[in-house]
Amino acid sequence: MNAPAGIVVLVSGSGTLLQALIDASLDPAYGVRILAVGADRDDVEGLRRAERAGIDTFVCRVRDFPDRVAWDAGLAAEIASRAPDFVVTAGFMKVLGPATLGDRTILNTHPALLPSFPGAHAVRDALAHGVKVTGTTAHLVDAGVDTGPILAQRAVEVHDDDTEESLHERIKEQERELLVDLVGRLAADPRGALPSTSGPRAPR
Repeated sequence: MNAPAGIVVLVSGSGTLLQALIDASLDPAYGVRILAVGADRDDVEGLRRAERAGIDTFVCRVRDFPDRVAWDAGLAAEIASRAPDFVVTAGFMKVLGPATLGDRTILNTHPALLPSFPGAHAVRDALAHGVKVTGTTAHLVDAGVDTGPILAQRAVEVHDDDTEESLHERIKEQERELLVDLVGRLAADPRGALPSTSGPRAPR
């Protein structure tokens, strides 16, 4: 059996996407090892989930650096020190800069069917526009906001009585499954899981 692919996961909040990856990685057949979990703030549940699972953690707060360029360099250094095969942003609410992006493969999931409803309020925006179907998208991260190459999507029907919370919960169910599936496929077949025209290199 090949050695598992090593990943770094970045979080900003409760870490439910991270937990799905932690649970999946307990199975050796999944082929993924979480090397570290990083956050942009202290005292978030995502870090506690990692600590309970015995996973290395780090915090890289913007306010601890003189500017965003320095923060980006600091985050890039933290990631590089773990030498991951690729990086996953799992509810990480910061735009990554050029030092972190580099030539890394970085995956993200978003609670909408991109290119519709990018940004931090995707579920609210979908409801406000009255769409009947929304969903979740897995994509590569680039310098924009939810603009990277799309890898996979899953649709979620919008119910007439949906609130932002109820709709988001159903989207998150699909989002967790999509992320676990894609990370596993990328670990098993790096080049096969990525579009041939994408900018970042395939993982080692």
